Amino acid sequence: MPEELALYAATPDNSRGRIYPEAPPSHRTEFQRDRDRIIHSSAFRRLVYKTQVFVNHEGDLYRTRLTHSLEVAQIARTVARAMRLNEDLVEAISLAHDLGHTPFGHAGQDALNKCMKKFGGFEHNLQSLRVVDQLEKCYASFPGLNLTFETREGILKHCSLTNARELGELGKRFVERQQPGLEAQLSNVADEIAYNNHDVDDGLRSGLIKLRDLTDISFFTQQLNAVKRLYPGIDERQRIHEVVRAMIGELVADLINTSQHRIENFAPDSIDAIRDHNKPLISFSNAFLETQKTLKQFLREQLYRHPKVHSMTEKAHEIISVLFETFQSDYECMPPEHAQRAQQACDKSGTAAAARVVSDYIAGMTDRFALQAHEALGKNITTGS
Repeated sequence: MPEELALYAATPDNSRGRIYPEAPPSHRTEFQRDRDRIIHSSAFRRLVYKTQVFVNHEGDLYRTRLTHSLEVAQIARTVARAMRLNEDLVEAISLAHDLGHTPFGHAGQDALNKCMKKFGGFEHNLQSLRVVDQLEKCYASFPGLNLTFETREGILKHCSLTNARELGELGKRFVERQQPGLEAQLSNVADEIAYNNHDVDDGLRSGLIKLRDLTDISFFTQQLNAVKRLYPGIDERQRIHEVVRAMIGELVADLINTSQHRIENFAPDSIDAIRDHNKPLISFSNAFLETQKTLKQFLREQLYRHPKVHSMTEKAHEIISVLFETFQSDYECMPPEHAQRAQQACDKSGTAAAARVVSDYIAGMTDRFALQAHEALGKNITTGS
């Protein structure tokens, strides 16, 4: 750990605090407390059965939302340490950033957003915030996890203007085009590094993409050739691991160097100066921005649109749609706690509020629970029960 954090780093002393005031922790920092609450939450545990690209039951070695979050945290902490930013905060943000993700990854998110279109839509970043602010029920003194402003700021990476205007101070930056703190910016970029490179790894492991498919990407080919020179006798699995490892290393080095240079030129003296700046300071060089863009495009075309993945995507849309339509038409098809919440929301605020409760329930499902719930509905329809 650096002896002293940078002037513009987030610290417990310059934190904007929690929604519900609490006595300071005795043996840990405020951001360590945030991290610990996230790790002990039920939403965090469910990430182990939520998909990254491949549905959970398709194999034990593919990334899940949980392993992805851990990998994001590792990358973010490495960069934070090098840049004298707050490691505890970037870890908390990284571990919480996907808590609101639906089952079946982006396919599930798109399907739920379509179902919720006339009720305000569905944004997984906003859902992650709902999880930590409202939906987790652990503590007697407050709803949610009562995290610090800085952790919540990092969780909310994207937000529509309509929703931002309802979030007060937290949504202000989206309305006024300001930036979050550097720890939040860093966690966002670490997420991109992790999913791009690890989706390459999972795609190769699955056989849906081949090494030869990646040879048109110069960044990949450079690392592959270097690994072949250094380790001519290793097997393909080791070779892939070394290439992905090298790519992450190159991206991290460029991110640190470019971001440090930008920060030195701007010379901020506080985290508020960072927030008032008109553009992010944590970024790759132009060359590596292009590299990331190329990797994303390759994965979109060759992996995410692969017939096997597309088939899973269509199935996910069907499952989420059926679950939503069934629960929205009959709240009693959900467990009693959720049925009661939906009915109360409907009675108080109307069907849109009840739809949000239904959306919360579905978004919280794991892949396999959603599959089981869909199958159970089918059996009930068949038997007429």
